[in-house]
Amino acid sequence: MDVWRVLSKVVQPPALLGSPVKLHHRPAVGEVESPKESDALTLPLYLTNGVFLTLLFSVVYFLLQRWREKIRNSTPLHVVSLSEITAIVSSVISFIYLIGWFFGIYFVKSFVGRSVNDDVWASSDDEAKEVDEQIQILMNDDKKVIPPLSSIVPSEKPKVVDGNLPTPDLMAEDEEIVDSVVSGSIPSYSLESKLGDCFRAAKIRREALVRMTGRSIHGLPLNGFDYESILGQCCEMPIGFVQIPVGIVGPLLLDRREYWVPMATTEGCLVASTNRGCKAILMSGGATSVLMRDEMTRAPIVRFGSAKRAAELKFFLENPVNFDTLAVVFNRSSRFARFQGIKCAAAGKNLYMRFSCSTGDAMGMNMVSKGVQNVLDFLQNDFPDMDVIGISGNYCSDKKPAAVNWIEGRGKSVVCEAVIKADVVKNVLKTDVASLVELNLLKNLTGSALAGALGGFNAHASNVVSAIFIATGQDPAQNVESSHCITLMEAVNDGKDLHISVTMPSIEVGTIGGGTQLASQSACLNLLGVKGTNKEYPGENARLLATVVAGSVLAGELSLMSAISSGQLVKSHMKYNRSSKDISAVKSS
Repeated sequence: MDVWRVLSKVVQPPALLGSPVKLHHRPAVGEVESPKESDALTLPLYLTNGVFLTLLFSVVYFLLQRWREKIRNSTPLHVVSLSEITAIVSSVISFIYLIGWFFGIYFVKSFVGRSVNDDVWASSDDEAKEVDEQIQILMNDDKKVIPPLSSIVPSEKPKVVDGNLPTPDLMAEDEEIVDSVVSGSIPSYSLESKLGDCFRAAKIRREALVRMTGRSIHGLPLNGFDYESILGQCCEMPIGFVQIPVGIVGPLLLDRREYWVPMATTEGCLVASTNRGCKAILMSGGATSVLMRDEMTRAPIVRFGSAKRAAELKFFLENPVNFDTLAVVFNRSSRFARFQGIKCAAAGKNLYMRFSCSTGDAMGMNMVSKGVQNVLDFLQNDFPDMDVIGISGNYCSDKKPAAVNWIEGRGKSVVCEAVIKADVVKNVLKTDVASLVELNLLKNLTGSALAGALGGFNAHASNVVSAIFIATGQDPAQNVESSHCITLMEAVNDGKDLHISVTMPSIEVGTIGGGTQLASQSACLNLLGVKGTNKEYPGENARLLATVVAGSVLAGELSLMSAISSGQLVKSHMKYNRSSKDISAVKSS
């Protein structure tokens, strides 16, 4: 039975323009290729269309030029020459042809298709039944030819893959694409644009990876994720997603409001310990926070022919007289970006300019970069010998421990404090005030100084910051500077109660953009009441999130220091972090 003759009996008329790209069958040797709609034309279609399209634009341009001359010379427009009459007729003919081609080509398609496959329109019930049976036979034969996915890893025969649901076998055309990716004829990064289906692209890329490496990735989930939501903004060339459990701590009583804080982590005891700190703060009347600064930074590097010229630009930028001009140029980049200031550092004939600006509810790296580019373009007029080496010269400083962030701040600078009552320290934290004060002095201050710490005068601020960052869609790499923190403790109220504070000069968070728009992260932001942008007070949601991060760090510091002081740390970790459960034997539901 001829496969293509059977399929031609049920094929539908060609889809309209804009349909997803598919790989088409190439006729084998000796097989007659189906005629195309262009075969019904006497000339090649592209040549005929090109002639008429060129003719149309040429005569229209000619007529516009002629009528423009008549208007200048006050000549009546209805007075036309022979050349103008010819141009008008040509334009009408060309226009009629192009319109006729656009609508008539589908008539040609249907005419040619009907003449070749005139039995497509058969309405006999017996013949339709016969076609269905033949197609079913062909589909069964295809299933015998195409091997199942599980056969590519002979050593494994998983019944359940991707964490929860079995992955269906690849279709025949997907098998072709996988082979093309493996051979390198189709780049893996272009699958989304070629297929128009992000999930299908991830599945094909995943299969190609398994075949190229010969290693199984069955434990990495594929199903159940919206790959459209990350296209072009969060992750390229996805093959699945990683599951991280999210715990909840609270209520955290901060500035007379209660928050339930989500934390995504795989470290045992972290959520429980932070939750105990929240309980101690709640029983003591809550914590308070102060936002000291709100400005994101970017520092480009430029070079001149001499150190003197670099110094001239430094003096120009830092002169208060020029602030308003720079602000106008900078603020054109966004309706939320607001220029705050600039500090320069020179190294020979190289100049590093640290711009700072507020960025609304966005974390703001892209926003400040665009503003900086505007200023650089503006400065090029007065300093044409300025050579821009890079938009970032590491004087910002982003995702690296740096004294400039510890001293000057970056993002949101927050101080959070609380007074913990003596009975809470004794009954909830299982220690005493004097022991906590002494431990903080010798561990967080003296010990960190001996280690040469940079912004690390704390017990484990990065633990809490990272967990909240991952849960709320922040950039996890910015945990580096966002975890800069100094924890201070002292006895108050005649030595009975404990005053604890955390000072965090560079918390870099946002509630819009990046990973915050993903479904899971968006839900966590909504739980905190800071999802999206604050329309009434732009920037308020991001500032509130920064204070919640600081308040959670305060709770985490309080609980961990108490555990170390009372000797509970090792006991709890030995109990919860050394599980003997064989997770390889546990099946997903």
